[in-house]
Amino acid sequence: MAEPLHRLAIVVPTPAHSTVGGPLSYRSELPLAAGTLVRVPLGRREVLGVVWGEAPDEPDGPAREEKPVAGVLDGLPPLASAWRELVAFAAAYYQRSLGEVALAALPPQLRELSPEQWQRRLRRAAAAGGGAAVDPAPALTDEQAAALQRIGAEPGPFLLHGATGSGKTEVYLQAVAQALGADPTAQALVMVPEINLTPQLQARFGERFGDAGVVSLHSGMTNPQRLKAWLAAHTGAARIVLGTRMAVFASLPRLALVVVDEEHDPSYKQQEGARYSARDLALVRGKLDGAKVVLGSATPSLESWQASERGRYARLAMPSRIGAGPLPQVRLVDMNLQPKGTVLAPALAAAIEERIARGEQSLLFLNRRGYAPVLACTACDWKSECPHCSAFRVFHKIDRTLRCHHCGFSERVPRACPQCGNLDIAPLGRGTERLEEHLAQLFAGTRRPDGEPARIARIDADSTRAKGALEAQLGAVHAGAVDVLVGTQMVTKGHDFRRITLVAALNADSALFSSDFRAPERLFALLMQAAGRAGRDARQAGHSQMWVQTWHPAHPLFAALRRHDFPAFAAQQLDEREAAGMPPFAYQALVRAEARTQEVAQGFLREAAEAAQQLPEAPHVTVYPAVPMAVQRVANVERAQMLVESASRPALQRFLAGWQPLLQARRCKGLIRWAVDVDPLAI
Repeated sequence: MAEPLHRLAIVVPTPAHSTVGGPLSYRSELPLAAGTLVRVPLGRREVLGVVWGEAPDEPDGPAREEKPVAGVLDGLPPLASAWRELVAFAAAYYQRSLGEVALAALPPQLRELSPEQWQRRLRRAAAAGGGAAVDPAPALTDEQAAALQRIGAEPGPFLLHGATGSGKTEVYLQAVAQALGADPTAQALVMVPEINLTPQLQARFGERFGDAGVVSLHSGMTNPQRLKAWLAAHTGAARIVLGTRMAVFASLPRLALVVVDEEHDPSYKQQEGARYSARDLALVRGKLDGAKVVLGSATPSLESWQASERGRYARLAMPSRIGAGPLPQVRLVDMNLQPKGTVLAPALAAAIEERIARGEQSLLFLNRRGYAPVLACTACDWKSECPHCSAFRVFHKIDRTLRCHHCGFSERVPRACPQCGNLDIAPLGRGTERLEEHLAQLFAGTRRPDGEPARIARIDADSTRAKGALEAQLGAVHAGAVDVLVGTQMVTKGHDFRRITLVAALNADSALFSSDFRAPERLFALLMQAAGRAGRDARQAGHSQMWVQTWHPAHPLFAALRRHDFPAFAAQQLDEREAAGMPPFAYQALVRAEARTQEVAQGFLREAAEAAQQLPEAPHVTVYPAVPMAVQRVANVERAQMLVESASRPALQRFLAGWQPLLQARRCKGLIRWAVDVDPLAI
C-alpha cells in the first residue's frame, strides 16, 4: 500500500510586497518537522525553504497541483520554534513578507551547496565544537558586583546604565559565564553596533572562554565564514555568538542570555530591506526563548530610559569609572571669539602640544570624511554637485577625485571650472583628510619625549578600506605609535584607548538645530561616548579633557554635558517630546517611495493616503502630507516620504497591515519601489 503524501507549508524567498506573503504548499513522501531546511522548486529555480508546519486544507474549488519537495538538508536539526516565532513577529511588525525575513536570516551558502559539500561542512562543524574552559575573572567593583547579582537573581530585562570606563564589558563577560555555568548546553548572544568593534570583543571573549566556543556573525564575513559560524551556533558547538545587528537572527537553540552593548546606537536599525531594530528584536527574542536580556549604554536611548523610569526595565547603575578616576573635564571653546577661519582654537592647539610632549595621545573627531565637503569655483556659482544626486560630491585630495558618498559616482578633479573655465577652484569646508594635513603642518615642530616628530594618523571609512587596515591602525594607536588621531565617529565608540587624555569635537553644532527631533539625543550620546575615550588609565585620568568647539556655548545640551549629567538631559528631552507628542509618547512609520520623477513618487503617496481613509483604524492614525526626502535624488532616482503617526502602537500596526494591499494595488508606471519603515530613526 502506497505511503500517504504529506502536505507541507514551506516558507520560500519572496519579495517584500509579494502577493504571496505566507508559506507555499508542497508535498513530501516523508513527514518533516517544522523548522526543517529543504530544497524546493520555485518557478524555474530550486530554492532553500523552511518547513513551517502542515499545509492548511484547501478551500472548496479546483485543487492546485502541489510540487514535491526536492531534497532535505540531512543531518541538520530543525530551526527552533522560538526562532520561527521571532521571524514571524519581525515580518508582521516591520511589514515585510515572511519569506524575505526568514531566508535573509540564513547563510547564503546554505542554498548553494550540493548534498556532498553539505555533509562535509556538517562534519567540520561537529569536529570544531568545543565547550567553554573559563579563565579566572578579575575581582569586581561593588557597582559591578551589584549589577551582576541582580542579573542573576531577577528576570529583567535590564538596562545597564554605566559611565564610560565603568567596566560594563566585564559585567557582560561574567554574566555570560554565569549563564553558561548554570547549564552545560546554554548559549549567549552578545551584540555590538559596528563591525569594527567585533575583533577586540572576540579577543576578550576568546581569552576568557577559549576560542573554540566563540564565533562572530556580521556582514563583513565571507559566505563560507558565515556558514561555518552559523552551523557552530545552530548545532550548539559554539556557546557564545558575538555580532552586529544581523546576529539577532542567529540560530541559537539553547539561548539563555542576550547582551546588547551601546544599545542606543542607531546602527542597530537596518536601513535597507526589512528595516528592523535589532535592539527591539533582542527584547522580543528574550521573551520567546526565555532568555535574560541586558541592554547597556552610558547614554541609553530615550525609549529605553523611559522604560526603566516606568519600571518596565530593571535599571542597573554603574556611575563610577574603574580606578575611581574622574570623568574628563569638559571645556567649551566659543568660536565667536576666535579669529576668522580658525580650525583649531589656539588654547586647544596648545593643550594638544602639551600632551605630545608628555607622550600622551589626543583624539580629534569630525564627522566629515574626505578632504573637503565641496569644491567650488571662485569666479562663478559652480560647485561639485553630483549629476545623479541632489548632493555635493566630496573632494578627496589623496587620489584627486570628486566622490559622491550617496551613489558612489567618482570623477577626477577638473583642471578648470567646467562652467566658466576659471583655473582657481578651491575646497570649501573641511573633512578628516584636510584636518589631518592641517595638523601635520601645525605640529611639524613639536617633539615627542624621545625627540621624534609628532605622528598624526587618520581613521575613517576611506583610510580603512583595505583588508586588515583598521586592525593595523588601531594596533598602532594602542602601541603608542600615534600622537594625534583624527577620525569620524567610528573611533569614538567602544574603543579602550589607554593613552588618550584629550578628546576634541570640532564641528558639533550641526545637530543642534536640525529638523530631526532625534538629532540632540544623538549628538549628546556621541559627545559623551567621545569623552569616554579620554582618561581611561586611572594614572592619567586627573588631567583628561573633552574640548568642544561651538558657536552656541550657551545651549542647554552643553550645560548637561559639562556635568556628565545624562539623567538631566534625558528628563529635559522627554519633557519636550511629551509636549510635542513625539516618540516615545507616540508611534510612527514612514512610507517611502522611489520613482523616475518626484511627481510620480508623491502622486503614489497621495493616492495611498486617500485610500487609507477607508480603513477602520483611520480615525486613530494621522497621515501627514507627502514630502521630498532630505536628499531627494540618489543615483537619478527621486525619493519622497510620508509620515504616519498614532498614539497607539496596536492601532498603528492594524492600520499598516490593512494598508498593505491598498499600497500594492496602487503601483503605477514610473514607480520603482516603495517601502514601509516602522519606528524610523530619521525623518
